[in-house]
Amino acid sequence: MTHDSTPKIDSSRLKTHIDAMAEQHVDVTPDASSRHLHNGVDTPLPPADLHGSYVNHRPLPTEGVNDRNAYIIGSGIGGLSAAFFLIRDGHMPAGNITIIEEQKIEGGALDGAGNAEDGYIVRGGREMEMTYQNFWDVFSEIPALELPEPFTVLDEYRIVNDADKNWSKARLLEKQGQIRDFSTMGLSRLQQLELMRLFLARKEDLNDITVQDWFSEGFLNSNFYTFWRTMFAFQNWHSVLEMKLYMHRFLHLMDGLNDMTSLVFPKYNQYDSFIRPLMAWLKDKGVRVQYDTIVSDLEMDVSGETKTTTAIQCHTSNGDKTITVHPQDLVFVTVGSIVEDTAYGDDDTAPELNVNTPDPQVGSSWQLWKNLARKSPVFGRPEKFCADVPASTWESATLTCKPSPLTEKLKELAVNDPYSGKTVTGGIVTFTDSAWLMSLTVNRQPHFPDQPDDVLVPWVYALLVDKPGDYVKKPMPECTGKEILTELCYQLGLIDQVDEVIAATKVRTALMPYITAQFMPRASGDRPWAVPEGSTNLACLGQFVETHNDVVFTLESSVRTARTGVYSLLGIKKQVPDIYPGQYDIRRLLRATRTLNNNEAFLGEGILRRILGGTYLENILPLGPDETPSDLRTHGLFEQQLDTLRGLIEESHTLDTAKKWVQGAIDNLRRRR
Repeated sequence: MTHDSTPKIDSSRLKTHIDAMAEQHVDVTPDASSRHLHNGVDTPLPPADLHGSYVNHRPLPTEGVNDRNAYIIGSGIGGLSAAFFLIRDGHMPAGNITIIEEQKIEGGALDGAGNAEDGYIVRGGREMEMTYQNFWDVFSEIPALELPEPFTVLDEYRIVNDADKNWSKARLLEKQGQIRDFSTMGLSRLQQLELMRLFLARKEDLNDITVQDWFSEGFLNSNFYTFWRTMFAFQNWHSVLEMKLYMHRFLHLMDGLNDMTSLVFPKYNQYDSFIRPLMAWLKDKGVRVQYDTIVSDLEMDVSGETKTTTAIQCHTSNGDKTITVHPQDLVFVTVGSIVEDTAYGDDDTAPELNVNTPDPQVGSSWQLWKNLARKSPVFGRPEKFCADVPASTWESATLTCKPSPLTEKLKELAVNDPYSGKTVTGGIVTFTDSAWLMSLTVNRQPHFPDQPDDVLVPWVYALLVDKPGDYVKKPMPECTGKEILTELCYQLGLIDQVDEVIAATKVRTALMPYITAQFMPRASGDRPWAVPEGSTNLACLGQFVETHNDVVFTLESSVRTARTGVYSLLGIKKQVPDIYPGQYDIRRLLRATRTLNNNEAFLGEGILRRILGGTYLENILPLGPDETPSDLRTHGLFEQQLDTLRGLIEESHTLDTAKKWVQGAIDNLRRRR
């Protein structure tokens, strides 16, 4: 069924303003980090990072959009979102849009499959939060999976999460299943300074610098970094620039990092929660999908600085095919893939990677990006991300569990009965003394709509997969599913009951060679912009696309690139809001500072309390554990911190360190003159 979504506009009554808008330049991707916020005649558009209803208006259609076709290569969340924005904001007829997908099913990295008999599998999960402006904008209009019209996916999501707060009571484990104290970040003052230096550093000064280049060994062994690396899947050799971007992007969540109270989760797995309803909406509108088709290259007419895509070269089950692209047509291509060439295993089989063969189906998304990069440097340097497979690999395992000692142990770690339908572990539980640095999570159950009542589906992953396990003395990729389950049972203190657990559990594994490729150290120019310089009809999507301030490895970043590409190529007079401005909110900054200081008062907090306590602005001050607002009006902390400051001055080593840090800051200021 094809629907013409282009509204018929009678512009006579708004002609003056519509004509003026046609002449107006709109920066589709404003950069809040480079602008000075003010009101004036030079600021006709909203602030770059304004979020909310005012920036969710419907733009006018682009002239001639009915006569244009769009080809979207890749049906991950970026590709599907591009189709959504083409229809809703671009007013393109849905029948003009074709999605080209290599697999026999849509969704990309947002997968979820299987059954209780053979075992369920998801390659990864999604830790989400509330400020995904672009993502939630899409799903505020997509019909809900289980509620009737007019309810949306967002409505359904809010019902689940508002009534069932996410939190963890066992974020860190050690010594075979014992809960380790995770109440504080465990950072010394010097380690806090290391973080402050990164927060203040310029992005352009961090090219190709790794996490371990920037931070001390003590920092890398702290609670904070354990929370960070296991929650976001950072490795020590990954980009410190990306870590900085994460700090800014999620600063408002810092005080929920240790106990996971900053997160929200869907009811089901990511495929059923997001891909199914979005794909159903697109197909109902009339979007066409061409499965089982590998795009090998894009033909381009390069004239000076201008680059116009003219054809799409494909491999299909019926042979090679060329799709002609006219100058007015649009092409959206997902460059790179974090789940490309996944190798699978099961109870009795270890996965085997196959990443270096001439088979056109191996590394096809990476090959397509490499072919684009050969045409022009504006398409980036894919080798920076895909050339070192051991550095970007980790493995996950999905367990399908009947009742056993394992499910009983999960009840001990859960915040609710795992069979209740409510939050279970509240996010990942990390075994801090695991040689593999293994983590386990149990999301709300059932995790699949058809999941039997007596089945639980936990998910396991490990970061240090190249090391021998603590009980199973092999690297994780060499292990069968049963061996991974055995190692898990050891970490949980269940090794004496492992045979009973194995008998009641099915394991399916996924070894992903590029799963953290997007975090690899990078420099300016390594990633293409959503619309590369000079491109007239091609946009890039996904986790390997440059944005001003957003991060990677999130649903939001893929949707942002899609929205940017659509608005830019169609010339839509509407901005894509920059990231949530929590990094500029003094309340969030003060709260984060106290959190990083192990929830103790930071130096200078006593002065702030003395000035603001008892005033209208006292609510910006962070409360400590067991404090009430009335405690802000006492001056004991001020006197205590004066004594502490005197003590710090008397400690020569601390004074010397402070002198060096201040002198470095002064030298940096002098260099800017």
